[in-house]
Amino acid sequence: MVRRVSHIGLVRKDRWLEPYEDAIRGRHEYAKARMDALTGGGEKRLTDFADGHLYFGLQVTDDGWVFREWAPNATDIWLVGDFNGWQPKEEYRCKRVGEQGVWELSLPKEALSHGDHYKMLVRWDGGEGLRIPAWCRRVVQDEQTKAFSAQVWKPEVAYKWKKKSFSPKRSPLLIYECHIGMAQEEERVGTYNEFREKVLPRIVSDGYNCIQMMAVQEHPYYGSFGYHVTNFFAPSSRFGTPEELKALIDEAHAAGVAVIMDLVHSHSAKNENEGLGNLAGDPNQYFCAGDRHQHPQWDSLCFDYGRDEVVHFLLSNCKYWLEEFHFDGFRFDGVTSMLYYSHGIGEDFGGYGDYFNGHQDDEAICYLTLANMLIHQVNKHAVTIAEEVSGMPGLAAPFKDGGYGFDYRLAMNIPDYWIKTIKEVSDEHWKPSSILWETTNRRADEKTISYVESHDQALVGDKTVIFRLVDSDMYWHFKKGDENGTAQRGMALHKMIRLVTAATMNGGYLNFMGNEFGHPEWIDFPRQGNGWSHKYARRQWSLVDNEELCYAGLGAFDHDMLTVLKGEPRLIDKPVQEIWHNDEDQILAFQRGDLIFVFNFSPVRSYTDYGFLVPKGSYGVLLNTDNTKYGGFGFANDDMTHFTLADALYEESGKEWLQLYIPARSAVVLKKL
Repeated sequence: MVRRVSHIGLVRKDRWLEPYEDAIRGRHEYAKARMDALTGGGEKRLTDFADGHLYFGLQVTDDGWVFREWAPNATDIWLVGDFNGWQPKEEYRCKRVGEQGVWELSLPKEALSHGDHYKMLVRWDGGEGLRIPAWCRRVVQDEQTKAFSAQVWKPEVAYKWKKKSFSPKRSPLLIYECHIGMAQEEERVGTYNEFREKVLPRIVSDGYNCIQMMAVQEHPYYGSFGYHVTNFFAPSSRFGTPEELKALIDEAHAAGVAVIMDLVHSHSAKNENEGLGNLAGDPNQYFCAGDRHQHPQWDSLCFDYGRDEVVHFLLSNCKYWLEEFHFDGFRFDGVTSMLYYSHGIGEDFGGYGDYFNGHQDDEAICYLTLANMLIHQVNKHAVTIAEEVSGMPGLAAPFKDGGYGFDYRLAMNIPDYWIKTIKEVSDEHWKPSSILWETTNRRADEKTISYVESHDQALVGDKTVIFRLVDSDMYWHFKKGDENGTAQRGMALHKMIRLVTAATMNGGYLNFMGNEFGHPEWIDFPRQGNGWSHKYARRQWSLVDNEELCYAGLGAFDHDMLTVLKGEPRLIDKPVQEIWHNDEDQILAFQRGDLIFVFNFSPVRSYTDYGFLVPKGSYGVLLNTDNTKYGGFGFANDDMTHFTLADALYEESGKEWLQLYIPARSAVVLKKL
């Protein structure tokens, strides 16, 4: 009698993983063992372990203040600041407590005041330096000296949340990726308040139900897009106060919009004076030693995920943002870089063996697994998204199945496909079969966030989709009535590309702010090379507001597209069922629930009475990319009802012929009436 093998869930759902089941089980068991070790053998929950932000840093007590810092290599630490003339005085000298390298200082209430600037003066064998505490919650920059300091932050009145609980809508999750600083039209840095007052209403009106907020964690170089973080617990002060960030999130929740945060735990800025680069004379306190110390491409430092104190720091950071600011989850940046010793650089990832060949950082994999477990313990409704390009199986599968526990992974193949197609393939050779394959090519057991372009495709050195399609003609032929052939082509494909990408999503859809209406220029943050200009680090909302310009039509289409997709109950749970494709005709049709999506990618051929077999009945048009409202030609009559035609050959199937007029470079969405 042959004993039946009970496979772990990930393998049971994908038998091609059977040769690697031992590795999958090994990672799973290691995460369980690590969690047990961190929680005292299960006596505590992981969320109890991740309370470092309530212990370290500057804390308010009934009697005054207590300051704590983990700095095992330090020989002396003082707090210096406005309160003591920036001199190391005995009453501000920390004491070493215990054997783990923790330093502590207790102070009376009058010793510090709200708004005081401060740093640590740290001494170690052979050196000393002024440092910003690792756990500080507020960091500000001096306008004259440009130096950064920690700031005592204890307003007389704490922020009172108006909406104390919130659950994100996920069917589907429609994400508006944004950057607070560049969200205003003026050539300067925007604020949390301005975003709340001016941009949030646009997001709500457009139909998005989630904001993905970039560059929240404090970073000294604005041009890093927030990815060179120095102060992991401090919301960037260049945008305003912590209370103003809370008010923004609170108002978003009141409007039914979730707010997730771009979380950077994949690396840290090298800065020593502002960050963790050399906090107390030990450059490896938080980071890997040797060849793995520095990231070869990012000019940054790599966390040592195998060290308990580092995991404590990072897990506490996750919990802090969830509880203190009511963020609804995170998009984890640079996950591929974390998963592999090579950071994914030079890897092909041509088969499953490439994910289990010993080149993976099991400590980083374990950390990501623990982070997802913690986040969902703190908030069972939280959303976690992995920015990951290698295709590591199990990333967005449940931990119980041997996965790492992310809710979603970014479908990073899709923007790459669109860029390659636009750059390298002439219009008459666009293949609907390839388009459908690329937009639906994903693991069946993992949810993804589909997108045409994010902030990555809008940066200087790259181009947005609209800029690739229209280029400089945007400046001269984007007024209604004055469009040339290039502008008309670009607008038509811009809408079709977005519709087929969003319509085939199996978890959610993402758009970077402004791209929905074809924002005309790239993103270039102030830097020495451009004279520290903010000209391209802003969003020109006046373009989409101007009904005389073509941007208004693209913006209207994006709004109506989301309305249609949200109108189909539980869209993401309904399969994409191909009805027809013909690469010669460049026609694609598929069904989701009661919705029929039809695309004609041909640049020159329109079709009359093009037929498809669909469930018999009558169909009405919900959306047509060629509608004049969206800058199209309006060739089709969208007010008519389309009735199916019987065919004796297909009588038993319950299907009949739906015949449509499909103009060139257009798409239509129909619904069964």
